[in-house]
Amino acid sequence: MDNTLAYIDQASFLGLRALGRGPSIQFTWFYDRPVDIDALRRFQRNLGHGLLGRLIERSPLPFGRHRWVASRGPADLDVAAEDRTREEVWAWLDERARRPVDPESGPAWHLGVQPLRDGGAAVTLVVSHTTGDALAICTAIIAAVNGLRNDLGYPPPASRSRRSARAEDARRVVRAVPDIVRAVGATVRVARSSRDDLSASMASPRPAVTGAEDRAVVVPSVLCVADVERWDERAAALGGTSNTLYGAFAARIGLLMGRHDADDRVTLSFPVSERVPGDTRGNALTEARVRADPQRVTTDLTGLRADLKRELVALREQPNPLLAPLPLTPLTPRFLVRRLEGMVTERGAPIGCSNIGDLDAAVSRPDGAAASAVTYRIVEPGITSTILDRSGGLLFLGGCRVGGRLTASVSAWQPGGPNTKDWLHSVVVRALADMGIVAMVEL
Repeated sequence: MDNTLAYIDQASFLGLRALGRGPSIQFTWFYDRPVDIDALRRFQRNLGHGLLGRLIERSPLPFGRHRWVASRGPADLDVAAEDRTREEVWAWLDERARRPVDPESGPAWHLGVQPLRDGGAAVTLVVSHTTGDALAICTAIIAAVNGLRNDLGYPPPASRSRRSARAEDARRVVRAVPDIVRAVGATVRVARSSRDDLSASMASPRPAVTGAEDRAVVVPSVLCVADVERWDERAAALGGTSNTLYGAFAARIGLLMGRHDADDRVTLSFPVSERVPGDTRGNALTEARVRADPQRVTTDLTGLRADLKRELVALREQPNPLLAPLPLTPLTPRFLVRRLEGMVTERGAPIGCSNIGDLDAAVSRPDGAAASAVTYRIVEPGITSTILDRSGGLLFLGGCRVGGRLTASVSAWQPGGPNTKDWLHSVVVRALADMGIVAMVEL
């Protein structure tokens, strides 16, 4: 087993260390009944194997490739000492989101349980995005639910002597020289082709936000739950698919939040998985971007459907050029990452549309029986209101389908806006009504 990090995973880790913060993925299960704590403890132990049973060990060379090493994760399940009401669950989820995870020093993930006063419960799993993307986490969940403890062959930490590690990593750098040379050429081409976009991005005015106190925040989120059949019926009535309706819903929220350009178009960013069977990358992703008309999608999804299909076909025929410079990742100094983060803003205020689609039923059964709802969202411990304001805010939807239900977690921040759950709830309810979608929206 080659335990060397993929370039995209090392890039994720470099960003985490350079900026002092990075995204995590939070999966949550809601129950209308008490959970089986013993079964959840088995689930917890099983998660310590496979794609979550690892940490990053750095190369002793400043320009070397880092490696995965074995780590079983937290020793036990975190069970809240006091019951809470159903209305207090999101406050607890925000507390769990703030708890640190670290893909190098550990733990890279943690699992918690909150019993509810009405007899129900919530369970949440928070994982460093560097350790795994949403589908990697789902793979780990399915294996853990089914009692599978996959041994990926990772060595224990510090299993190489410093001398042998330096020699081995130096040889790998030499072998990578052709990749590095090609990456330099690709970087030049990307820089030339993106020069106008970068200039426009840097020249575009950022929202003026004054008098606001800088503070660490968890971006407000609300949960939408819809019946799969009714969702698909609405998608078909508009001439689209489940995924296009999901994108249209995101576009409509973006319009209501003012995340549109001068032509009243919004930019939808769809993560596209490249994960294959046996894939051990933490992040096996590329991206498709589509400009959408948030007015037209309320009555007709055929245009968005065609545009998205065209982008996905183009990705299959020609990989995303922005990934070609990744072999330069080990050579990129931290100060440059910080500088780029300060200089470059996301032109077009992209809207994240992460819809992982139909999931194995095992994903809904961490304690052995199905939860009433499963959802996930992106969180970033340590991010502040000032960072979000300066970057133009955020809108991200994380969705999945399991057990006859579609869930979509909507996370949003508007520079200078109210940025409360009540505000976001009202925006999402209006967007659902505009799209003719029947769904429950929970704070």
